[in-house]
Amino acid sequence: MSSTLPRRRHRRPRRRLPVALAMAISALVVAGCSSEAAGPELEAGADLPDQAPSGTVLRVGDPATQTALEVSGLIAEIDFDIEWANISGGPKTLEAFRADALDVGAVADIPPLFATWTDTEVRILATRETVDPLEHQTYALGVAPGADVSDLDDLAGKKIAYSPGQAQGALVLRVLEKAGLSQEDVELVEMTSVDDSFVNALGSKQVDVAPLQPTLAKTFLAKYERDGARTVASGVRDDAWVLYAPVEVVEDAHKAAAAKKYVAIWAKAQEWINEHPEEFAQAFYVEHEGLSLEDARYVVEALGTFTVPTDWDDLIARHQETADLLAREQGHDELDVSELYDRRFEEVVAEAVDGAAPRGPAGTGSPS
Repeated sequence: MSSTLPRRRHRRPRRRLPVALAMAISALVVAGCSSEAAGPELEAGADLPDQAPSGTVLRVGDPATQTALEVSGLIAEIDFDIEWANISGGPKTLEAFRADALDVGAVADIPPLFATWTDTEVRILATRETVDPLEHQTYALGVAPGADVSDLDDLAGKKIAYSPGQAQGALVLRVLEKAGLSQEDVELVEMTSVDDSFVNALGSKQVDVAPLQPTLAKTFLAKYERDGARTVASGVRDDAWVLYAPVEVVEDAHKAAAAKKYVAIWAKAQEWINEHPEEFAQAFYVEHEGLSLEDARYVVEALGTFTVPTDWDDLIARHQETADLLAREQGHDELDVSELYDRRFEEVVAEAVDGAAPRGPAGTGSPS
């Protein structure tokens, strides 16, 4: 069975191969066909196995970490098969999960909530945050030429790009809450943030305001700043980033063992990115994403330094606040976010980062 889904398989260290862009969900479905046998069932409270048997394949959509592993040489520490997919972003990752074409994805903190609300059971395996998150925000608010917005107080009555199922949509709701505004005080224009769709919406004045990642913000200003466009800081945290997987992955003893190893090497890769910003900018943002070196350096500096938490209590509490906000503003069922976190992996992260598991009752990963 042939497939056009871009994948690369890692069987211990091997040469980097070119990756094409995933073009259609139908390709994901075809690629999801596999002859790999499922491993033994692993109960939720059982210890994670240490070894993934020969033939175990973990299908991962995490292009940035893939690049860091390859350039750093850390990929040599992987002793199981990885099949890489050039998939990123919440919508594509969730579709790949549903097509049984992906085991692990890297996304912001919103997609796991929407996966759960749309009946795809998932588990969070690791998380990353930003040091000084309000100084290094993932999104700025792009302001269209001619729109009279200088700070959050000016948002009332404005047309704002709104993608309900993505991190950008949650950011808009947080910003409105911070500004003391309700959805009725603005005009939310629903659209999905794909590629430069928000930049185009701002440039055509379809919307007055839209959240933009650093690369898009730079592109937006390069095109429209001469016409009066600007960016405004959102003033809210937007840095949460997670590794997550369909629940079937952690219920399969073989896949869970591979995921355990991947989480550990993923944590090391985040540290390598912090310590080698120039190499990462060149390898990922220039060679993989196609940015100029100047723009790549700008993005790396804008995003700042990452930290991989080894105690999840605070971040789960913040994630719960986000889930409560979305449930209230978008009409979703209430959700206990703590049930999404597989805290067995909390210990895996701690061992990888600090060399020791967090203190707490065995198997909980909770601090004493």
